[in-house]
Amino acid sequence: MSRADRVKVLLPMPVGSGYDYRVPADMAVAPGDFVRVPLGPRHMTGVVWGEADGAVPDDRLKSVLARHDAPPLSAAHRGFIDWIAAYAVAAPGSVLRMAMPVPEALDAPGPVTGYRMAAATPSRARITPPRRRVLEALAGAGTVEAGRLRAETGASAAVLTGMARVGLIETAPVAVRPDWPAPQPDRTGVALSADQRSAAQSLGEAVGRGYAAFLLEGVTGSGKTEVYFEAIAEALRQGLQAIVLLPEIALTAQWLARFEQRFGVRPAPWHSDLTRAQRRQIWRAAATGTARVVVGARSALMLPMPALGLIVVDEEHDQSFKQEDGVVYHARDMAVVRATLEKAAIVLASATPALETIANVERRRYVRLALPERHGGALLPVAELLDLRREAPPRGRWLADRLVKAMAETLAAGEQALLYLNRRGYAPLTLCRTCGLRLECPHCSAWLVEHRLAGRLECHHCGHIKPLPRLCPECSAEDSFVPCGPGVERLAEEVAGLLPSARVLVATSDTIRGPAAAAALVQDVQDGAVDLLIGTQILAKGHHFPKLTLVGVVDADLGLAGGDLRAAERTWQMLNQVAGRAGRAERPGRAILQSWRPDHPVLRAIAEGDRDGFIAEEMAARQRFAMPPYGRLAAIIVSGRRAEPVRQMAETLAHRAPAQTDLAVLGPTPAPLALLRGYFRYRLLVKATRAINLQAYIRRWLSRTPQPGGVRIKVDIDPYSFF
Repeated sequence: MSRADRVKVLLPMPVGSGYDYRVPADMAVAPGDFVRVPLGPRHMTGVVWGEADGAVPDDRLKSVLARHDAPPLSAAHRGFIDWIAAYAVAAPGSVLRMAMPVPEALDAPGPVTGYRMAAATPSRARITPPRRRVLEALAGAGTVEAGRLRAETGASAAVLTGMARVGLIETAPVAVRPDWPAPQPDRTGVALSADQRSAAQSLGEAVGRGYAAFLLEGVTGSGKTEVYFEAIAEALRQGLQAIVLLPEIALTAQWLARFEQRFGVRPAPWHSDLTRAQRRQIWRAAATGTARVVVGARSALMLPMPALGLIVVDEEHDQSFKQEDGVVYHARDMAVVRATLEKAAIVLASATPALETIANVERRRYVRLALPERHGGALLPVAELLDLRREAPPRGRWLADRLVKAMAETLAAGEQALLYLNRRGYAPLTLCRTCGLRLECPHCSAWLVEHRLAGRLECHHCGHIKPLPRLCPECSAEDSFVPCGPGVERLAEEVAGLLPSARVLVATSDTIRGPAAAAALVQDVQDGAVDLLIGTQILAKGHHFPKLTLVGVVDADLGLAGGDLRAAERTWQMLNQVAGRAGRAERPGRAILQSWRPDHPVLRAIAEGDRDGFIAEEMAARQRFAMPPYGRLAAIIVSGRRAEPVRQMAETLAHRAPAQTDLAVLGPTPAPLALLRGYFRYRLLVKATRAINLQAYIRRWLSRTPQPGGVRIKVDIDPYSFF
């Protein structure tokens, strides 16, 4: 058998490499083709990855069963999958699975029922208004798919079948094509400022000329979206596709409306709230090139796009771009890799860019485009620090008098306010006032959070739910449990007592589920049906509410606790972003930050508007301790259902770590969340200089240590969370 008769097929499963298969004489396949192959007693779909290595004897080879009717994965996309696998120390098959999440999309959908005008119209048929609309829609239109015809005319399925029965129209099969309405790049957009025009010109000149990376940095409200819209327009003019990654796809109603206003149609969305049929349609439209612009969460980066010319990562600093489960990767960094391999332009947009991104600007890997002023002459909000040591709220309250007064004045002026606290539920801790028992999750090392509106206790890590017990399980005291600390529901209760006439809306991931709920929220705020928003970090991202002039941060110190090396950076980013919601258009904004530590460098930098000073100080500290972006980190997480084997495996790993200069292995120690979703967890941290090939070191290390059954080992290169 010649080598041309054998191929290696990569399967979407956690395997290190593909399997060799025989290609039947009557079948032609090429690298990138999706094929059906046998694997043991099962049949699976994989991708032809290249030539077989010849290690399997001919008499043991199984044959490829079929080739799917789908566009092949390009060489650049296959290289991207291999790159992620190598970087994340993951199996290539696990990465491939992310690129083909809808297996049924690999085959063209079969024909569906359509309708067309009958060859001869019966003279005595009754023509009702719905029937007339159908006939008008079909006149000169050929065959129209039934669902589309119902949507365009408002006619029911019974009307269509009745018209066919009397001979007014007739059925005919319609081939379903993965079409998506084409955006119109030459529609007139908003008038750009001089800074916006300069940035848009730089981006437009780069599109279609190979790889180029840009940081589009602008203060909140500076019009970054309109600038990168012009880059999208240029990509469309050149027949190229674009991907836009957003951190909260469920909260992008305003973004989608702005896109539609600029381009005449909405882009193809990609997020977890889509139905399976929608995912099938959009995946195939992206793969065939008919979906010209796709907007989505981080998983959209894995979609096949044969003519990819531009990638935009909006709010590039956002932590949600880091995937923590399965294959662990950062979508921002992998977007840069894909742009490199696809020879495409990439735009990283943010008002508060990540320090890693700023370091890449300093190393001249990215070009910085600055938008220093708000669009339309609007002013940045004035940030005030409220020292809780001197202006503590009255006992039993969480809002200081100065903040309450500012809220009352804002609402009296017909304007809107926002209270920010990144804690869902009513209270983060519930304890027994008799014996001090703290209610904890049985599956996680975490307190149960009271959700009073839903009448339950909930773990925010594993989702465990239970009712609040009437009797304490420790001391049997009756009705002894009390909430400790505030959540957004408790703030809403306090506001109802202080400002009883205020129309309040609580916005968290519990209350805003999916794009429809997000669109309703935006509409209510824009229509003036809401006076006061109370919410978590989902309200800090990209919203534009012209009448919102006051932001109150209830606990500005919340993100500064703990040993996270990025705690100061994240707090600076989040507080800048949420404060930036205040004051758009002609209305000046004001932000009041309640703090027990108003002298902290992060809070001082926000109050003084000292972006450069904060970044310089934080970068100097990172450089001094050789932390990212000046050093490298990797976390090794060992987990399992039984505590002792996990501890033993973690200690064995530490003992067998290869010695290497400029590299240290720290730990093992129990993870801060030592029990998570029923798994006991230990962590090791690898700290190295930038010159070290961290992935090669970890592969060599793990290969020395057999992994016992029942124990998992997860590698997290460049960890962003340390729980």
